[in-house]
Amino acid sequence: MVYDATDGAREMLAKERVTCYIGFDPTASSLHVGSLLPIMALARLQRFGHTPIALVGGGTGMIGDPSGKSQERALLSIEEIDANARGMRAQLERFLDFNATPNAARMVNNADWLRHIGLLEFLRDTGKHFSVNLMMSRESVKRRLEEGISFTEFSYQLLQAHDYLHLFRTLKCTLQMGGSDQWGNIVAGTDLIRRVENGKAHGLVLPLVTTTAGTKFGKTEAGTVWLDPARTSERDFYQFWLNTDDRDVIKYLKFFTWLDRSAIDALEKSLQEDPSARAAQRRLAEEVTRSVHGDAALTQVQGDAALRFGGATTAEALQQVTPSASVSLSKIRAGLANTELVTIAGLARSKSEAFRLIEQGGITLNDVTVSDPRGLVTEAQALGNRYKVSKGRRNVAVVEIIP
Repeated sequence: MVYDATDGAREMLAKERVTCYIGFDPTASSLHVGSLLPIMALARLQRFGHTPIALVGGGTGMIGDPSGKSQERALLSIEEIDANARGMRAQLERFLDFNATPNAARMVNNADWLRHIGLLEFLRDTGKHFSVNLMMSRESVKRRLEEGISFTEFSYQLLQAHDYLHLFRTLKCTLQMGGSDQWGNIVAGTDLIRRVENGKAHGLVLPLVTTTAGTKFGKTEAGTVWLDPARTSERDFYQFWLNTDDRDVIKYLKFFTWLDRSAIDALEKSLQEDPSARAAQRRLAEEVTRSVHGDAALTQVQGDAALRFGGATTAEALQQVTPSASVSLSKIRAGLANTELVTIAGLARSKSEAFRLIEQGGITLNDVTVSDPRGLVTEAQALGNRYKVSKGRRNVAVVEIIP
């Protein structure tokens, strides 16, 4: 996970219990899978006895980090930034222990100190320690000079350095981590601490996650893969990891799971001997889905996958899946048409569309093709108290019978 580090960082981590921080940008209401590597880095440090700080950029988010960006980002309102920051805590709690003793994780928001600094005070106390020549040589700035960069984003590295100085002073933080594109910002902070406090602080950067196929990690045809199930469903999240390229899966198992070396070596051997079994991808999808969404969600998505791609459907399998819709028992006993069940399941927008689908042989009920669009659904057809209704192979719904 280590791409680069300042001289002495390795020795410090080996000998001392360190307080370390990583910043998370509150530009959206949820973190995404691109945030998982830094989250795992903090979680690994905590497991080794170090104290992690998750810094939410409620202040720096008002400016925008130019690192890795080809153009100026749209500025959010203070209300939007604050709302996004509040949404991150629950996601971080899946990985960081905020109640551990003695190294409980902390969550801080740099809005608490940055929004109260006066411009003249900031320029005098922080800005005077920075060389414009050096700031312009930073990779994050150099790449933007041709397209243009505002003074707002140009000043971002001063703010991030000030954050590190503040945490060094108040929480004895001596290590900042981030993606490799953050190297310039991080060493600017270590330099500021040396100049102002005559203190020693370190930086450690992680590799930027890429795919061998050349696509951007965390992007699908549907867009960004988020950690919030309201933005990316647990099923789509699981499927994202299941679709991992053979060339990437072992690297991702090392990055994103808690599996030990022997377990990963066994999966690598399985991949080499029988890649079609996709055992490594299944284990990756299971481990990451469990970490982000919990055991119950994993059970549901596995049950859902079994309904789509497994063998004969059973009542037990249907019970593992969250119903897509419901229908009352009295309605079934009064006479529920096959076409109506298809529309209730959400597989057709109207009864006439459902009629055509059934006529074309495109609908199955509990894996049996529905042949009569005018027929009625019976209580006896239910598996337990549920029906599995499918349109083709991939569009599957579970309809629950309610009293």
